[in-house]
Amino acid sequence: MSSEPIIEVSDLRKIYRAGDVDVYALRGVDLTVQRGDFLTVIGPSGSGKSTLFHILGGLMKPTSGIVKIAGQDIMRLSDAQRTNLRKVTVGFVFQKYNLLPILSAEENITIARTIAGLPQRPPAEFKRVLEVLGISHRMHHKPRALSGGEQQRVAIARALVNQPEILLADEPTGNLDTENSAIVLKLLRQLNEEFRQTVLMITHNPEAASFGHRTVTMRDGRISESLD
Repeated sequence: MSSEPIIEVSDLRKIYRAGDVDVYALRGVDLTVQRGDFLTVIGPSGSGKSTLFHILGGLMKPTSGIVKIAGQDIMRLSDAQRTNLRKVTVGFVFQKYNLLPILSAEENITIARTIAGLPQRPPAEFKRVLEVLGISHRMHHKPRALSGGEQQRVAIARALVNQPEILLADEPTGNLDTENSAIVLKLLRQLNEEFRQTVLMITHNPEAASFGHRTVTMRDGRISESLD
């Protein structure tokens, strides 16, 4: 694993306005993720995990603080530049698979390249990702013909098809049973180890968190604990 930081966060704060009340979602978060790391962020609902996730992915602006993603200070990026960050530098995996029901698995994956303005055909080495995920033989099936675990693996492939530097996974096993959860978590670890894919995964499940190299705990908008 490289010692080069790919995510650098300093004194990150996010305040929401709810009527006349300020709601503090993040209260001075400091976090560094090295390139090639697999970091898990664990904490109860309302701890600030999802807010952190959305800021790191360029989906939301912080109130204050410094956020550098792959060397870019996202506070200094234009809306167009942040959009490009989401398309190319960061891949997203969510609890809900968000697959388009009328498209095949292959089309659900390659549409991410179309949206990013890239050639629709993935690079040749992407075939290995499909092999690792175990879905090469399911490419022509539509989501309704796939199991929940297979749909999530298609969603992971879609997140990786543009070869992003960072994979952000928000409760990726939240809709899966125990068996499929274990499969998906092992696959994320294999992708990290084989391709040196940087992974940041949010979860409320300590067992899921144990699949990472390192775990940080969030509580009340702060990182309260870091375990190597």
